[in-house]
Amino acid sequence: MKGITRKEEIVKTAAKLFKEKGYSAVTMRDLATAMGIKAASLYNHISSKQEILKEIIISLAEDFTEGIKNIEKSNLTSIKKIEAVVNLHVDITSKNTDEMASLNNDWVHLEEKLEYYLLLRSNYEDEFRNIIKKGIENDEIVNENIDVILFSILSTLRLLYLWISKKEDLKPKELSEQLSKILVKGINKEIN
Repeated sequence: MKGITRKEEIVKTAAKLFKEKGYSAVTMRDLATAMGIKAASLYNHISSKQEILKEIIISLAEDFTEGIKNIEKSNLTSIKKIEAVVNLHVDITSKNTDEMASLNNDWVHLEEKLEYYLLLRSNYEDEFRNIIKKGIENDEIVNENIDVILFSILSTLRLLYLWISKKEDLKPKELSEQLSKILVKGINKEIN
């Protein structure tokens, strides 16, 4: 198994601090202290706090965008695609709870990558809308406002990091199945 690099360790530690204090309140000195090194040593691995934030947010946003593109292109039914989206969120979130806090709360602090992040976010939501729209067209999903359905599901999924981080005995597969059942049952026209 590949060991964690010093840069990855810095990013992980920073994500935890950003979650606890917020991006704006964390200094490079705070990060160095948390890692038990001198602040100047951080610059051997990263150029700035902004680089760390960019690394956290952009990599997660790209993972979500790539994941939903693959789901949308699949031959699954729309309901199964939505279940796959839930699974994608549970999987990524359960492995990155601290980083998810930055994705949800600190994206506004992105500087030169803000536009790119907003494009990724928009593309992700468009892919999800397409899944819902096709589900309505195929009579799998109730014909309600697509944005309300999207918002309802995404609101739960985007805040999973708050709940998951408190669960020591979390089983991602079980959580994904339970969430899918709860989130999809309300929009699934099929009577079980």
